[in-house]
Amino acid sequence: MNHSHSDSYAAAGVDITAGYEAVRRIKPLVESTYTPGVLGTLGGFGGLFAPDLAGMKKPVLVSGTDGVGTKLKLAFLLDKHDTVGIDCVAMCVNDILCGGALPLFFLDYIACGKNDPGRIAAIVTGLAEGCRQAGCALIGGETAEMPGFYPAEEYDLAGFAVGVVDQEKIIDGSRLAEGDVLIGLASSGVHSNGFSLVRRIFDVEHADLTSPRADLAGRSLGEALLEPTRIYAGAVKALLAGGVDLHAASHITGGGFYENVPRMLREGLAARIHLDAFPRPAVFDLIQRTGGIPDRDMYNTFNMGLGMVLALPAAQAPQSLSILAGAGEPAWQVGEVVRGEMGVELV
Repeated sequence: MNHSHSDSYAAAGVDITAGYEAVRRIKPLVESTYTPGVLGTLGGFGGLFAPDLAGMKKPVLVSGTDGVGTKLKLAFLLDKHDTVGIDCVAMCVNDILCGGALPLFFLDYIACGKNDPGRIAAIVTGLAEGCRQAGCALIGGETAEMPGFYPAEEYDLAGFAVGVVDQEKIIDGSRLAEGDVLIGLASSGVHSNGFSLVRRIFDVEHADLTSPRADLAGRSLGEALLEPTRIYAGAVKALLAGGVDLHAASHITGGGFYENVPRMLREGLAARIHLDAFPRPAVFDLIQRTGGIPDRDMYNTFNMGLGMVLALPAAQAPQSLSILAGAGEPAWQVGEVVRGEMGVELV
């Protein structure tokens, strides 16, 4: 690679030597996420992973893919790029957790107008932190320099995660029953959806994103909005290890409660969620007040303080809340499964 250089390609706006420098910077970050299943190191054409399937009768791979969306616009405006990688990992990992799968590995894709090795390293710093929080390995990725397609200072970020679950332990809602309780896991804020609406409400290109605000407990608007998505791998792993019988799970992302909670239900059952059972973060009050957004639209767009909802037998609710508290996961009993038309009731 030391002899790889193209003046013609550089004249077209693609600096392949910058790509090599980016790889040099991110290699230790990537290797910091390695788990025992990783084979080889960064630089090959494919990431190799040998999963430990001991004790599984019929292992099933579960995959999820997502990006960060227009939340990236906040990262551009604030010139802060070391947290959006956490969002990218979270959006993929939290999805596969809903099937009962624990994540094994993650790969990313960064497309940019100009390959700035320092910026790429900052992005991968977040990706590596997200993988460490999720307990999975960052085994590969791709950085594509695309001048003329993206502005020089902008990029897009996406990825995918792969996890594994024994087939007999898949969480698919089939065992959901009337009387099951709903446990809500706290979100860290807006997470990574609804930002097209958020950006319009606050006119972020012209807003004060850096001054402390009393209505955000001294945080700036930029800090509150850029807060990375919470990753629930540790919480789900602790519950499963503690013998909790998870019947269903929902990751509250785009579409809020009305779109995501029904995805964990089955015919003849509804989820009743008590809105006074969990605290509503101040950032959502600010969004609603500033934008004049009706309650229905708020709960149909944002997580409103719950990033994940779990359904489990009522008898296991105290045990579950105790396990989650021990894992440092804020959680509340927020509702129950009732008979009715498949959907969510917010009361």
